Amino acid sequence: MATITTSTDIRRKAGSGALAALRPLAVDIAVPLGAYYTAHAVFGLGLVASLAISSAVPVVRTVGALVRDRSVNSLALLMLLVNVAGLALSTLAGDPRLMLAKDGAVSSVIGGSMIVTALLGRPLMTAGLRPFIVKGDAARSAAWDRLLATSAAFRRNERNFSLAWGSLLVAECVAKVVGAYTVPLETMVWLSTVMLVGAIGLGVLVGNVFAGRMAEQVIAEAGAEAR
Repeated sequence: MATITTSTDIRRKAGSGALAALRPLAVDIAVPLGAYYTAHAVFGLGLVASLAISSAVPVVRTVGALVRDRSVNSLALLMLLVNVAGLALSTLAGDPRLMLAKDGAVSSVIGGSMIVTALLGRPLMTAGLRPFIVKGDAARSAAWDRLLATSAAFRRNERNFSLAWGSLLVAECVAKVVGAYTVPLETMVWLSTVMLVGAIGLGVLVGNVFAGRMAEQVIAEAGAEAR
């Protein structure tokens, strides 16, 4: 008996595909952040205890990937590195300028990780970028894989997307450290937030240039394969 595929079935499958693609972001990023803020803000635990609790999932995910697949879970490892940096810097106290400067450490860890993984050919930002371009569509997903294997321009844009974000976050860290020791303290308290928001805003603008090119290639490739 023939099976009839309705538009509802297609939308349901696309939605399931999108959710599956976004699952690593939810598990490796959202869950640790949620655990940290719940422990720290809701239950009133200290910084060290909250960071330790939020590190549980990244540790399990990182070790599990190494043991099971002999691979590196880049998102889980990134969150683990951020938490380790937070734990290390939690020992620094006393000097208000030093406290402002150390806030840039998280940006430097994340930005540095983006740059290193991009240069190694495994761009960290791809884990978040791919779901938004593919949108759970099987044809687009297959097109992405083909372009990744055959198109130097596609791989270059993928790499440049992570490099742009990483460079801006590292620059924000440098600016924050310099500002902490050269700008009046009362000004730097609010300026540090402006720096972070500005870096993220620039990241969106510059990153969209490369993401847009990749999306165009994926859509064109998927269309060509369908014809």
